[in-house]
Amino acid sequence: MPRVVVDVMPKPEILDPQGKAVHGALPRLGFTGVSDVRQGKRFELEVEGPVTDEVLAEVARMAETLLSNPVIENYTVRIEESVEVQA
Repeated sequence: MPRVVVDVMPKPEILDPQGKAVHGALPRLGFTGVSDVRQGKRFELEVEGPVTDEVLAEVARMAETLLSNPVIENYTVRIEESVEVQA
């Protein structure tokens, strides 16, 4: 079944306390070289039938009205072509 992914991230000018907390924890855990962390949300929608431009437009409307807060968040809509292997 086709999968459409909506990634939602805080706008760059919005403070991200969760991202800052992760950024602060990384060096304490021995991880270096990360200059910034932003934390967001990922929604995976399995759609019936082919993913057409109309389906993507409908998902964008979902993202605009329900999945994100457009005042403080940006979103992207994309088709996930392959399933990743999880460790």
